[in-house]
Amino acid sequence: MKLLQERIRQEGLILSDKVLKVDSFLNHQVDTQLALEIGREFARLFAGRSITKVLTIEASGIQFAMAAGIALNVPFIYAKKKKAVTLSEQVYAASVHSFTRQETYQVSISQKYLGPADKVLIVDDFLATGAALVGLVDIVREAGAELAGVGCVIEKSFQEGRGLLEQRGVHVHSLARIASMSPGEIHFVGEDDEASSGSIKENATC
Repeated sequence: MKLLQERIRQEGLILSDKVLKVDSFLNHQVDTQLALEIGREFARLFAGRSITKVLTIEASGIQFAMAAGIALNVPFIYAKKKKAVTLSEQVYAASVHSFTRQETYQVSISQKYLGPADKVLIVDDFLATGAALVGLVDIVREAGAELAGVGCVIEKSFQEGRGLLEQRGVHVHSLARIASMSPGEIHFVGEDDEASSGSIKENATC
């Protein structure tokens, strides 16, 4: 998705070879028109798969899952990181480790909203280590639902997440796949050397 790649180049802040901040337009302050365009792109990529639910995990995947749900005209669900006192019914649950927060969460989804009749598209903002997405895949399968695939906004292709998902037979599609990055420079998968090498603007803010 060229528009997304250009926004990453223009506004992304690379803190290290593994840490990218995009919170000026994706996951703290959100460009709503870009989010809706991302949702439409996921709907296009997974068209014809009879999806009945879009699934994500709170919190930064919610806007993209909602946009995809709108584009597909289906509900979206988000897994909660903490069980609310109002959630008294039976749940599906999985343990998920957050690399960015260095915490492990027990995420859960009410069994009322996911079941064997569903065909599920999982959507999230980042694919890196893959821990959160593996947890969601496990929940979908525990529910007896069919998994249509996983859609990620940004993928750090140099980390192990895609491999872990593909080992489980999961179809993965990411809108911007980063091959490598370092402060001031980023390379995307699928472009030639000249096109994929882009300098991050020095005045980028996030």
